[in-house]
Amino acid sequence: MLSRFSGTARRAALALTAAALTFTALPATAGPADAAPDPLARYHHQRLTWQSCVLGPDDTTGKELEQAGARCADVTVPLDYADPGGRTITVAISRIRATDTGRRVGPLLLNGGGPGGQTLGDPPWVRKAMKDVGARYDVVGVDPRFVGRSTPLDCRWPTGSAFRGPGEDRAGFDRTAAFSKDLAERCRKNAGGVLPHVTTRNTARDMDVIRAALGERRISYLGYSYGSYLGEVYATMFPGRTDRVVLDGVIDPERYGPRLLMGSERANRRALQGWASWAAARDTTYGLGRTRGEVLAAVERVRRAAARSPLRLGDHRVDGHVMPIVVFNGLSQHNDVAYGEFAQGMRDMLRASRGQRVTPSPWLAGVLDFVLTDTESHYGSVQTAILCGDGAAPRDPEVYWRDVQRTRAQDPLFAPVTHNLNPCAFWDGPRERPTTVRDDLPALLVNATGDPRTYYDSAKAVRAMWPSSRLVTLRGADQHAVYGVYGVPCVDEAVNSYLATGRLPARDLDCAARASR
Repeated sequence: MLSRFSGTARRAALALTAAALTFTALPATAGPADAAPDPLARYHHQRLTWQSCVLGPDDTTGKELEQAGARCADVTVPLDYADPGGRTITVAISRIRATDTGRRVGPLLLNGGGPGGQTLGDPPWVRKAMKDVGARYDVVGVDPRFVGRSTPLDCRWPTGSAFRGPGEDRAGFDRTAAFSKDLAERCRKNAGGVLPHVTTRNTARDMDVIRAALGERRISYLGYSYGSYLGEVYATMFPGRTDRVVLDGVIDPERYGPRLLMGSERANRRALQGWASWAAARDTTYGLGRTRGEVLAAVERVRRAAARSPLRLGDHRVDGHVMPIVVFNGLSQHNDVAYGEFAQGMRDMLRASRGQRVTPSPWLAGVLDFVLTDTESHYGSVQTAILCGDGAAPRDPEVYWRDVQRTRAQDPLFAPVTHNLNPCAFWDGPRERPTTVRDDLPALLVNATGDPRTYYDSAKAVRAMWPSSRLVTLRGADQHAVYGVYGVPCVDEAVNSYLATGRLPARDLDCAARASR
């Protein structure tokens, strides 16, 4: 959530990335003969053309999909659902068809989060995580509107992320305000005609068109991170059209909006401390300190050094606005590989803080390219457009400045970022009201207690809101996205049992994290 390397299931699994029959859609729902004409009939009854997912010789995602037996199609949807006869856009989908046709459940639509993340490439690894039950589902990856292979949106930003730290003083805060205002103006200039339609509600409407175009009366759904909110909205807008719903990394809809990172500071501090203990046990490799306290002190030295003068890392300069964003990107996956990559990146920044010439490690180079160049402009553009289009943000910069100053002393690394302004402060107001999410849904919720993105309190809040749901808790892991990603049989088997039977566990379940190595 909220960064290109934020640890959605697709990225965390390192995948990052059926028969080919033309299908005539069945009616979306049965109704009386004199029912009113369906204004979306042309979309609900469209014929999907399934074809190879490979776009060219360098298309790794397409090749992985093809090897898994997937085929791809474009679904036509209206840009504006209030004007279904107007401009159209396309939403790209992939599908691995069920092979156990005698016990077929139906389609399982996927969303890997973001917002703005691509999901079209996810069916192969999700199908693998599902084990035997996967044969009973059509596993469907969807690049939401304006994402990936769908009709694109790009505000032509010089960055892939709208989020920055506010700096150490009012002058630094004013720079981030000017930066945010410029990003908003670029979107207004380069994509203003579509911005009002880049919303979760419209993505949910697209999902229902996909459902109908597939010839299905109901869909099952697996959503990670922001995808949990999308699932909540879809189930609210289209009651009765969901079968089995799994939400992993649960967002409390009452807290969703342009400032949804607020409240995650404690979980991020805990995740940083857990990583610091891991790095301290490997001081001979990374040289960050022999105790957790020493490693955390090294992180603070880097923060202070970047605030004084930008750190030189290859062709990039990391200042006090960017350094906290690098740390955020390093915290979401609780495993040796992710911890090691973050430790290498922190070692690089520590060396740069001492004036050494440093070529950043591959992970750090990727984060810096994302944050400091235009290579992922499209990702940041869509992510921000969704957040700003879903709900209004305070317009007065003084609101943010007071929040930053109020929380800075307690947490000088994370709180200034989570309370800082972003382009939503300068965005046009949302066209629709935020969705009031239904107060009951029989869904399976999954969350780790130490998740630094969709923190555990949100999962507990949704569980309390939905008495008929069940919560599977992974205890002792600072992990974002669990099912099929973290590798604990207790969680994976609970999800697969639900997908197989449609029956939720009798009670909430607790699962233990893997033993530390």
